[in-house]
Amino acid sequence: MALAGVSAASLRLPEARAADELYELAPFGNVSLVHITDVHAQLLPVHFREPSVNIGDGRPPHLVGEALLSHYGIAPGTARAHAFTHLDFESAARRYGRMGGYAHLATLVKRLRASRPHALLLDGGDSWQGSATALWTQGADMIGAQRRLGVEYMTAHWEFTYGAERMLQAVKELAPIQFLAQNVRTVDFEDPVFTPYALHEGVAIIGQAFPYTPIAHPRHRFPDWSFGIQEARLQKLVEETRAKGAKAVVLLSHNGMDVDLKLAARVRGIDAILGGHTHDGVPAPVVVGRTLVTNAGSHGKFLGVLDLQVDATGVRDYRYRLLPVFANLLPADAEMAAYIESARRPYAARLGEKLAVTEALLYRRGNFNGTMDELILRALLAEKDAEIAFSPGFRWGTTLLPGDSITREDLLAQTAITYPQSTTSELTGAEIKTLLEDVADNLFNPDPYLQQGGDMVRVGGLSYAIAPRAKIGARISELRQRGKPLGADQRYKVAGWAPVREGASGEPVWDVVERHLRALKSVPPLEVNRPRLVGVGRNPGLG
Repeated sequence: MALAGVSAASLRLPEARAADELYELAPFGNVSLVHITDVHAQLLPVHFREPSVNIGDGRPPHLVGEALLSHYGIAPGTARAHAFTHLDFESAARRYGRMGGYAHLATLVKRLRASRPHALLLDGGDSWQGSATALWTQGADMIGAQRRLGVEYMTAHWEFTYGAERMLQAVKELAPIQFLAQNVRTVDFEDPVFTPYALHEGVAIIGQAFPYTPIAHPRHRFPDWSFGIQEARLQKLVEETRAKGAKAVVLLSHNGMDVDLKLAARVRGIDAILGGHTHDGVPAPVVVGRTLVTNAGSHGKFLGVLDLQVDATGVRDYRYRLLPVFANLLPADAEMAAYIESARRPYAARLGEKLAVTEALLYRRGNFNGTMDELILRALLAEKDAEIAFSPGFRWGTTLLPGDSITREDLLAQTAITYPQSTTSELTGAEIKTLLEDVADNLFNPDPYLQQGGDMVRVGGLSYAIAPRAKIGARISELRQRGKPLGADQRYKVAGWAPVREGASGEPVWDVVERHLRALKSVPPLEVNRPRLVGVGRNPGLG
């Protein structure tokens, strides 16, 4: 399914004409689903650099850069090329401007609903975490934005890290939005904690929360709930909704796209999966049997539109577009803009305080270290007087351009979690290798159902080689600390943050990085510490 790139000249035309070229979608069918996911609490427009490394099997979603453009027929140097890739990021970002922002999303949603009054707006989760204001309000600022945007259904992942009590209260605050999650059950009797699905005029929408929440996050925050993929239960729910008259069945998923692709091949009767978690901006669905598998990117950059033609026999045809949300082309919705200003007003002084200036691009997303990760790692090494530092392989976090001030808001956009403690410990070389092997298996295990985390843990003060296609225990080699081979029995002082164990203590990582930034005043270009890749060949996931 080729997508014509919007010409570079188009954005020099009057804004209305350029917006029409991007956003004028002819109505199709009788069911329309509008999908947003992984906004990570970014109420305002942002820059977000797509990955240059996303190692996989060479098929979507593991395409980056020129390989992605070629696969989808997107012309290089266009607005779409900027939205979907890391290519020439700095100059393209300055040319096309920031993306997303709820006031601009609201304008686009209203535009789509004008031609699709029957459209349903679905939120795939990771909406209440990723900003200072979301952390400080426990997601309340985002709930207000979701309600004003017109979201009808949502599921979740990072939302659970606020804890079970807050989660249950927040779901009540969501009304009239329905929270759906078929795979969250009580530990004792396996009763459903949340509504598993909804039926809307012949369309079934089943919620699928992130299945590995208790592994990736502190288990003690929701000790009485179990998660998992729950494939057998999902199959029964599909059949149940069909028996109740559903002619189309949609899974609103936060599994991650690789998991969704496997799931689509194993569970019968799902017409479409609107997916999230892995932040993959995939321009067209991957068709698995009779199931359309999609993923709608992150940070408010994209809005997915799935139009279905449904009759008494089921889904007969479809149209899909993943729309890049260029703030410059979509005027801010006045009502939403006013809400955002009021929600941020009490925190404006704290958010806007300047900590330093960056001389180079600061970004995070990718299988391995980005420059923002380098900054955090260097802060941990310096402030904690450590030999080695680890930082989680989170996929969220906005991008800063050379010359930008680094504000407290920018820092919290990289670190705003409910378990931000910085830690120091002593680990042997053997323990460090085991840790890296475990994380690598979560990322590169050939079975998607065993991929349980984000990207590779970020490493400072340590170099290594990695063979993604090897088996666990044989992926990590050539470990060196300051150029010397890591001693298996030698102990090293290791700094890190975001401990999942109960009772962990330590100052918040944002305080550590803020001290470092204030001392630096100006952040110079940072050399990225990435491992030597072994056995990946000419992988289209390498840009």
